[in-house]
Amino acid sequence: MRAAVVKKAGGPEAVEVVEVPIPEPGPLEVRVKVAAAALNPADAAVWSGFFAPPEGIEYTGLGLDAAGTIDAVGPGVLLAVGTPVIVFDAPVFRPTKAQADYLVTDLNSIAPAPEGMDPKLAATIPLNTMTASQALDHLPLRPRDTLLVTGAAGAVGGYAVELARTRGVRIVAQGRPEDEEFLRDRGATWFVSREEELSDAVQQLVLDGVDGVLDAAALGAPALAAVRDGGIFVSVRFDTLPAPERGVVVRHTAAGPEPARLAHLSALAEVGVLTPRVAEVFPLARAAEAHTRLAAGGAGRGRIVLVP
Repeated sequence: MRAAVVKKAGGPEAVEVVEVPIPEPGPLEVRVKVAAAALNPADAAVWSGFFAPPEGIEYTGLGLDAAGTIDAVGPGVLLAVGTPVIVFDAPVFRPTKAQADYLVTDLNSIAPAPEGMDPKLAATIPLNTMTASQALDHLPLRPRDTLLVTGAAGAVGGYAVELARTRGVRIVAQGRPEDEEFLRDRGATWFVSREEELSDAVQQLVLDGVDGVLDAAALGAPALAAVRDGGIFVSVRFDTLPAPERGVVVRHTAAGPEPARLAHLSALAEVGVLTPRVAEVFPLARAAEAHTRLAAGGAGRGRIVLVP
């Protein structure tokens, strides 16, 4: 089978598509025939060397998100071959991952795919919805509390706005001017352009500052300044965490596998509460080109997706 891998860190040109043996599932594992796999910044962290691989590995696969069908099952698995699933393949370093023709993963990493949804859309759900959902759990906000989401039109930010809306939270969404209508449609109470000075703009809307921030854009200190004294700040990036001040709690969130939560999020996407978005689609054979596009940024709303 074909798999997108990295043998040596560098730029996106370090991504290669190689022929490797089709993996076999072990106990409590399934093999998924991949229909689509999404690209994420975590992939760039692998090929750039930001995440250092363990010593002695020849190459590492790419891709944490996939949609497809179960192709084979290992001992102890009762799921039927042919079952449509989405996959959050969380381990960063494995020889082959989601950006491949086939993927072997464990039962904790899969959930039923949204019924009737195009796999290209379904593949954008796992990592980004899990990140948004688990980040919101770090922000124990009550109905009518205020939440600032930076980068709110991005993949994580967009899901965070939609999920926060279901919790009754009032949302200040930060994004590009052209994102305002989109974000208000998703549930934002207020909109702040990223061209404005963030804390001043927020405090014109919420006098003492917001109760919490989900810093999906990894702005760090400028986003922290928008939080009221004693509020909560959560970032998706540990390398941009600001120093705590004014009694504000500062936390980092990193998504981990939770099959029940992933199944719930898949169901929310199935009924239209969450809105999967695809920016561009590339064939697996052009994986390096797709990662070059990821590195360039500005691909529009949603994720870049590879299809075998």
